[in-house]
Amino acid sequence: MEAPKIMDYRKKTVSEIEVRGKRVLLRCDFNIPIDRQTGEVADTGRIVSALPTINYLLDEGAAVIVCSHLGRPHGQWKEELSLRPVCARLQEYLGKPVEMARDVVGPDARRLASRLAPGQIMMLENLRFEKGEEANDPIFASELAGLADIFVSDAFGSVHRAHASVAGVADYLPAVAGFLLARELYAIGGVVSNPARPFIAVLGGSKVSDKIGVIINLIKVADAVIIGGGMAYTFAAALGGDVGGSLCERDKLEYARRAIEAAKDKGAVLMLPADSVVAMGMDSPAPTLVAESMSVPEGYMGLDIGPAAIEAFTGAVAGAGAVVWNGPMGVFEDPRFEAGTLAIADAMARSGAMTIVGGGDSAAAVRKFGLEDKFTHISTGGGATLEFLEGKILPGVKCLDEKE
Repeated sequence: MEAPKIMDYRKKTVSEIEVRGKRVLLRCDFNIPIDRQTGEVADTGRIVSALPTINYLLDEGAAVIVCSHLGRPHGQWKEELSLRPVCARLQEYLGKPVEMARDVVGPDARRLASRLAPGQIMMLENLRFEKGEEANDPIFASELAGLADIFVSDAFGSVHRAHASVAGVADYLPAVAGFLLARELYAIGGVVSNPARPFIAVLGGSKVSDKIGVIINLIKVADAVIIGGGMAYTFAAALGGDVGGSLCERDKLEYARRAIEAAKDKGAVLMLPADSVVAMGMDSPAPTLVAESMSVPEGYMGLDIGPAAIEAFTGAVAGAGAVVWNGPMGVFEDPRFEAGTLAIADAMARSGAMTIVGGGDSAAAVRKFGLEDKFTHISTGGGATLEFLEGKILPGVKCLDEKE
């Protein structure tokens, strides 16, 4: 059986280069929600996660030029997507001035960058106000790179995009990973390439089509792959089960069969939920039932894994050496359908294993249950985490200088 794919994650980090007296272009992921009524930042988690790299650079005497995208302005100036509220909150966290440019690579950005002294910090406007950003236009990339001496990438959530500020600038500047990105690469890359055993992969969410590559890749290295969430019903249907009104990608049944066959070939255990919590709809006031996942009653849909599945899945997690989890087991936002996701989160937190959580929904569930301090690593990436687990080449990682 071929080995799992995993791109080379051993990249040079910011602590391995000299930054004193240098202007550093720091790519952060500040694509965070802004309250439309107040104009204030609604979630500061990504700002906080960038602070270790920012503080290190400032303490080491670098002049820091922070850049990020926000939303999807598609090359148009949109006042509601300005990074000014983000800049204001960053300034509060740092306790020092953060100058805000009125443009990205225009006269104001160049003026502020040219006079930036060591230990000072500024922020560029929303990168996606420039059409050249998403197009990875080399002229825009060179203009962006021209503001600085060194490029530091700390935006793991964006490294799967071949954009100018993610990959293009590395053609013109020495390029290294910040602490957040390095932690992501080593946590996820390390556990997939050389996991502690038994290695358990827990995959949930709604669509098989979103994760078939991840499933196939993890089957090659995991001792067991647990399937939950809405996509479990596509697997059940692929095995001839009746899934009622459950979410099921009928056009992806062959994908599910491929995964089942891959697990058989590898000798890996593919665990599907024996039972489910079902209801007549997410908003139905009718009582929920527990049914076999292969025999969901007509008119009902599976919205969480059932008690037998919880017992089997948490039993596998409890004895693990390493666990990677991506995707909830059910509609955890509704208390009626949160038990499966909560059980997985709690089992991982108690397991003593190396535990990696990837994906926005899984991370949100962990935070909802107050367990975020009990995990080895909670990834800040969504699509980037999935593509990394799938073994795809990430443009924003490939472009970074190799560790010596």
